[in-house]
Amino acid sequence: MDQKTGGELLVEALERHGAERVFCVPGESYLAVLDALYDASIPVTVCRQEGGAAMMADAWGKLTGKPGICMVTRGPGATNASAGVHVAAQDSTPMILFIGQIERGMREREAFQEIDYRQMFGGIAKWVAEIDHADRVPEFISRAYHVATSGRPGPVVLALPEDMLVEKADAPQPPAWTQVETHPGLTQMADLQKRLWAAERPIAILGGSRWSEEAVAGFTRFAERFDLPVACSFRRQMLFDNLHPNYAGDVGIGINPKLLARVKSSDLILLVGGRLSEMPSQSYSLLDIPSPTQQLVHVHPDAEELGRVYRPAQAIHASPTAFCKAAEGLQPPSELKGAGEAAQAHQDYLDWSGARPQVPGNLQMAGVMEWLEANLPEDAVCTNGAGNYATWLHRFHRFRRYATQAAPTSGSMGYGLPAAVAAKLAFPEREVVCFAGDGCLQMTMQEFGTACQDGANIIVLVIDNGMYGTIRMHQERTYPGRPSATKLVNPDFAALARSYGAFGETVETTDAFGPAYERARAAGTPAILHLKLDPEAITPAASLSQIRAAAQGK
Repeated sequence: MDQKTGGELLVEALERHGAERVFCVPGESYLAVLDALYDASIPVTVCRQEGGAAMMADAWGKLTGKPGICMVTRGPGATNASAGVHVAAQDSTPMILFIGQIERGMREREAFQEIDYRQMFGGIAKWVAEIDHADRVPEFISRAYHVATSGRPGPVVLALPEDMLVEKADAPQPPAWTQVETHPGLTQMADLQKRLWAAERPIAILGGSRWSEEAVAGFTRFAERFDLPVACSFRRQMLFDNLHPNYAGDVGIGINPKLLARVKSSDLILLVGGRLSEMPSQSYSLLDIPSPTQQLVHVHPDAEELGRVYRPAQAIHASPTAFCKAAEGLQPPSELKGAGEAAQAHQDYLDWSGARPQVPGNLQMAGVMEWLEANLPEDAVCTNGAGNYATWLHRFHRFRRYATQAAPTSGSMGYGLPAAVAAKLAFPEREVVCFAGDGCLQMTMQEFGTACQDGANIIVLVIDNGMYGTIRMHQERTYPGRPSATKLVNPDFAALARSYGAFGETVETTDAFGPAYERARAAGTPAILHLKLDPEAITPAASLSQIRAAAQGK
């Protein structure tokens, strides 16, 4: 067997396990890997900042179910990348981060950019390790793939000492990674069927990861047979067709009050894949802890999540894909006690999402969303970061298909743009739209250059109100009339796009949006539409002045 360097063995292992793309910011600490990639079949996307690269890897993992691959250099590169690792951790996304490291003989001297990555990432990664010997590279990569994807998925961090990467070794590659599924038992499914037969006000809530297009279709057929209302957890609306007669809406920030009441009054909650963490649980007020008053059936691929916060009436240790296959075998009774509940829940959702609230200013986001709903393809991918602007997307856009949403349940600003780049590279034939606030975009704005370099023709909607709007909203609620550290002086975002040779246009009225979007769509380049929103238009429900007045008791 020919000896190969650690860098060559690493790239060979990635090819063996089916890596389809690497997102990176180059560094001298892993030159041997970059050199091995020169001859590899894996495309490399060169990013502008490591946080953007890690977020692209996270979005790749979200949309494909396969680990997103990110490579960064030591020290500052790793600290920058930690933002994306945190997203992957909270969002249960499979991702592998490779970090160049100092030479092995220099440890414990605080060498140039030295960091103990086990300590740094130990609290937010599923597994952190350092590969000390080149002949163990294939073993570590195989394990990384399985750890990142098994149970509750998450990020794996592997540090690569610079001298190990040029060390030569004989090391055979193991078989390619395959997804490990955990299947529910027949007794558990029979018990669930009995509970569903007895329930009068059941509801399902879908969340988490480990889903697939087949799983979504299987759960849809199951919900139809049992006439079951189905809601999706925070930023997971793509798990059920929003126009299906059984869809009840999303359990997230700004929840439909009727859906909130339905969940609270339910006599059976079937929670599949999700954890009901702070945002979907309405700050942990939706279910009592540790013992919910509602009958909770919790299905999750990680045994450690079952009973960790909520003690379920029935715990089913199974991945969503395996559970949905098993659910196909469940049969409803001759007469459902909760018949008609799904239709009412869906009507409540249509009323809520179909409302068109008017806000101050010449540009009405309700009109923007109405145009998009009429003109976006069903398979268009929508991405966003964090901010009040995202409410317009989450409440008023109707997701129809799986793998059409990439949004951080961790609430990370700056996520939407790098996620859109990754989505377009994963699905080049599909339309990809990034929603970003003016503050949110500027966290990772430089990745627009990555889109231009890689020909990722995304359309970015910058919703600009000249402030960190969510924080300003909270300030007005808590300290009315005393805004502090939330005003922003912004660039001409359309001119920024044009400076890259891309398409850019400013939109100041509702009527101008549709034609501008069509021009962006036809441009054949990445595009930015700079939407000028009145600062008073802080939420769909209330203006800044109304929030301030309410806080002051006026």
